[in-house]
Amino acid sequence: MDSLGVVVNPIAGMGGRVGLKGTDGKLEEARRRGAEPRAPDRAREALRSLHRRAPELTVYTAAAVMGERAARDAGYEPIVVYEPSEADANSNTNTNASAAGGDTTNAARSLDPTTAGTDAADTRAAVRAFVDHGVDLVLFVGGDGTAVDVAEVLAEKTEAGVEPTPMLGVPAGVKIYSSAFAVTPADAGRIAAEFDRVADREVNDIDEQAYREGEVRTELKAVVPVPVAPDVQSSKQVSSGSVGSLAAGFAREIDADRTYIFGPGGTVGAIESELEIDPSPLGVDVWRDGTMLARDASEDEILAVLEEPATIVVSPIGGQGFIFGRGNHQISPAVIRRADDVVVVASESKLEEIDALRVDTDDEGVDESLRGWMRVRTGRFTTRLVNVV
Repeated sequence: MDSLGVVVNPIAGMGGRVGLKGTDGKLEEARRRGAEPRAPDRAREALRSLHRRAPELTVYTAAAVMGERAARDAGYEPIVVYEPSEADANSNTNTNASAAGGDTTNAARSLDPTTAGTDAADTRAAVRAFVDHGVDLVLFVGGDGTAVDVAEVLAEKTEAGVEPTPMLGVPAGVKIYSSAFAVTPADAGRIAAEFDRVADREVNDIDEQAYREGEVRTELKAVVPVPVAPDVQSSKQVSSGSVGSLAAGFAREIDADRTYIFGPGGTVGAIESELEIDPSPLGVDVWRDGTMLARDASEDEILAVLEEPATIVVSPIGGQGFIFGRGNHQISPAVIRRADDVVVVASESKLEEIDALRVDTDDEGVDESLRGWMRVRTGRFTTRLVNVV
């Protein structure tokens, strides 16, 4: 590979820790709740990993927080081929002005990730510029919505007669159902530097409003060429099978002196229902001795009511294996450090789809503390050892 296009959705994932389950249409609310950018740091991590392996690579990117900053921080001298409009940096819309290359304006360079005002149209315009410059790969930083934007432009260019361009995602969104993403940002950099072939993978998206209301509605949006590597994640799958006995067994062993932090998902929700708790299916609940301390809580709300000792209860994402870092950003490194116990629950059928459990919390120290063999509860009395990588 000789050249790469890098585009960053600077607000991707901001809604996670503040309990919004996504940022689509909720940016102002995320800001009000004190959300902080996640994507720029993950972009830097991916590009530093890439630079260690391919320092001479030609990198095309968009101005400021849409890729330029991360590329420079990683050691590259990127070629800026698109500028987001600086006309209204505090709004979530812009006029999508573009540039053919060269330096960017001071206003564009000064955009703050939380107020950048960039949107999907900017992502699409940047990707069009990358393809026009003949890049060998589009590396994007965001979630499923960003993946859809990139895939649609690549399909548009292919239909116009351009050779198909591969894409690879750096996971930064709250929800990641597509199989176009590397497992971690560092993996994305390594894969981009080393891949030698591609295969068709799925790009899926989810209705965020329905997701916030507890319903998962996914839709296949595209099939795209993605670098082949072990550390490209699978599409999220929903496992089948009853978890009733698992829930009943867990409920029998509840410790009245413990605080329980229940993560999202149907398996954990079954445990809550067994305890006569009305669960927030895709949110995080905090409960102690029959009392709901916080329902559908943000990171700050969890920390405010968390009494020790505390147990975090989570279930891996089917087909992917993530227990932290996908869909449950509210259970942040700070929350994990406060808890003295983590319990993973899953049906045997779900575990059959998973080669390992995975963590991606944005805190390498916390991730390392969770790695190794972990006992997963699979039934009323049964457990199974699964490796956390």
